Amino acid sequence: MSADLVKRAAAVLPGGVNSNVRLPTAQTFFARGHGPRLWDVDGKEYVDYLLGQGPAFLGHAHPEVNAAVAEAVTRGMVYGAQHALEVEAVEKLLAAVGWADMARLGVSGTEAVQGALRLARAATGRRKVIGFAGQYHGWLDTVLMAHGPDGSGPGSLGQPPQYLADWVVTPFNDAEALRARFEAHPGQIAAVILEPMMCNSGAIAPRPGFLERLRELCTEHGAVLIFDEVVTGFRLAFGGAAQRFGVTPDLAIYGKAVAGGWPVAAIAGRRELLELFGDGRVNHSGTFNASVMAAAAVSATMDVLGRGTPYVTVEEHGTALMTGLRAIGERHGVPLHVQGLPAAFHVSFRAGDRPDTTVVDHASLQSLDLARYTRFGKVLAEHGIWVAGRGIWYVSAAHGEQELADALARFERALRNEAG
Repeated sequence: MSADLVKRAAAVLPGGVNSNVRLPTAQTFFARGHGPRLWDVDGKEYVDYLLGQGPAFLGHAHPEVNAAVAEAVTRGMVYGAQHALEVEAVEKLLAAVGWADMARLGVSGTEAVQGALRLARAATGRRKVIGFAGQYHGWLDTVLMAHGPDGSGPGSLGQPPQYLADWVVTPFNDAEALRARFEAHPGQIAAVILEPMMCNSGAIAPRPGFLERLRELCTEHGAVLIFDEVVTGFRLAFGGAAQRFGVTPDLAIYGKAVAGGWPVAAIAGRRELLELFGDGRVNHSGTFNASVMAAAAVSATMDVLGRGTPYVTVEEHGTALMTGLRAIGERHGVPLHVQGLPAAFHVSFRAGDRPDTTVVDHASLQSLDLARYTRFGKVLAEHGIWVAGRGIWYVSAAHGEQELADALARFERALRNEAG
């Protein structure tokens, strides 16, 4: 069955996929997912640590979330006006976040980034934005970047370089370099945007004091601090990275885990910024924003996450999984590198004979043997572990003791196969 689907997809879909992120997996078609596992169209079962690139934080097809959506959608999908459920959903979201006054719902993290940057530029009257090498804020022309040893530039053919002219790129976790960027562009920085933990690239946590210093510099220079919490939001804690690391931004972008796998994003933040949408001075539009399905999914997901037990499960499972993977590497004399937090961590191989590698930013991440891990990711899939080739492992609230045992046993067999 899969061979037929691969052939049919190649005839009608560019690369056989509907997102370039999926190009490496173009040969794999899934029939269903339940909880922490997937089954492909040929019946093969996988323990899933990709979770749809992150959204399935509660596991696949969570019954409470899906039941809420199914019940709500019987009354319609989009009205071209407001409905009570969207108010309820945002009230719950704000209660979870804790620091934000208002929020707007959208469909994707990419578009929410655009809305947040537009708010920051409107509020400050400035254009330039400080970003961090190796971080990802969507695929549009104004944000997509490739980061190399010679600097940052467009991440795609057909992307006009001038669209990135207002970006000032700096290394993550380097407070002194950040201070220098502000001083080099006095009165010009509208915003600083970052993944407070680099989950998309390396699962790199902020150094102690880095986010605090970032907050101070933004306040000092009148710049808007934007946390891109599309990945970290509702994953690292109920209140996201802002809660986990104890630093409050001015705006934050949420997605993925916010709606139990349904396609929803949100922009949350201080009232004086969000009200620029409300009085029409800044445009933020979208036919499907806060659809009935989106609002129902957010509301139900907030209820499930608010009970707290998902975070206990994720912390315990992720900690045991990282410990087990490290032990397997040591047992087989393989230079495995595992770092991050239980909810989202990165696996790769140390290069050469280095006893250990400290990874604190995009440049030091390149010291790992990332190419070897990309190849190994395909071996893991053959052995029934579904992960991203770039090394990130996501843990869900549905992963349990059996998944831990299965994953470690399959990983060890895959490692023997890769080494042999």
